[in-house]
Amino acid sequence: MSTAAPNPDLSINWKAVGRRIRELRGFDTNQAEMACAVGVAQSHLSAIERGKKEPGAAVLYRIAKQYGKSIEWLLTGDEGQP
Repeated sequence: MSTAAPNPDLSINWKAVGRRIRELRGFDTNQAEMACAVGVAQSHLSAIERGKKEPGAAVLYRIAKQYGKSIEWLLTGDEGQP
């Protein structure tokens, strides 16, 4: 069994992910409201938005569904193929 080396092109910039999540939240929704909507604590969402914590697949999924974006967009900023 061989193990493939990690692809540096696939690394995730968690600060950029946090900025995109913050962008989705906008000015009309505070952190507590968004955190409640996606099922996390406000402090956890704050850490995610600052790039201090990785959100995890379930949280990314809930954010993507709540705001009508793809997980790919959350992770990379690219809309991807239709």
